[in-house]
Amino acid sequence: MSIEQARHLRISHIIVDSLKQSPYLADMNNETTHLDARGLLCPLPALKARKRLQAIAVGETLTMVADDPAAVIDVPHFCMEAGHELVSSDADGNDQTYVIRKSS
Repeated sequence: MSIEQARHLRISHIIVDSLKQSPYLADMNNETTHLDARGLLCPLPALKARKRLQAIAVGETLTMVADDPAAVIDVPHFCMEAGHELVSSDADGNDQTYVIRKSS
């Protein structure tokens, strides 16, 4: 390995190590999955949530943002029927944010 290659390799490791410490990566290990369902109409937000929940482990959460007015009814109903916990729901203008914890 040449000196130039060694320098490049060392710089690459420094960059990777500094990225691992970055605050924007801190939330990557919090067992939360995100779903942007804005622009989707009934029943697609609930269907997309169901599909995304199938891919995560029991106890993990899905944070979904939707803007379909029917989602206010559909998402809580979906959670109740599927046995998942609707941890929270919040509205900010047209956007509604739902946090769903996957149950067994």
